[in-house]
Amino acid sequence: MYVGTLSFDLLLGDVRSLKEKRSVVRPIIAELQRKYSVSAAEVENMDLHRRAGIGLAMVSADAGHLTDVLDRCERLVAARPEVELLSVRRRFHGEDD
Repeated sequence: MYVGTLSFDLLLGDVRSLKEKRSVVRPIIAELQRKYSVSAAEVENMDLHRRAGIGLAMVSADAGHLTDVLDRCERLVAARPEVELLSVRRRFHGEDD
């Protein structure tokens, strides 16, 4: 069994309120969940309207598949024009951990 996680630190564009922030962050989380069957949520900077932290996790029996899905998730978030991806933190836990 392999577990992989990604933590995204995002800078949001022209967002002036927490309500506008939710309208940007929620669709990203929903798309990650729908397309890649990962667990995802907003996990950081919840009280700041121009910053967001999204965390996601996935469990797989195959390390190669897990790496591929995490790569795709990272590309999806990086390609969103309404956010700037400041950093990504990847953790990978295998059977030997």
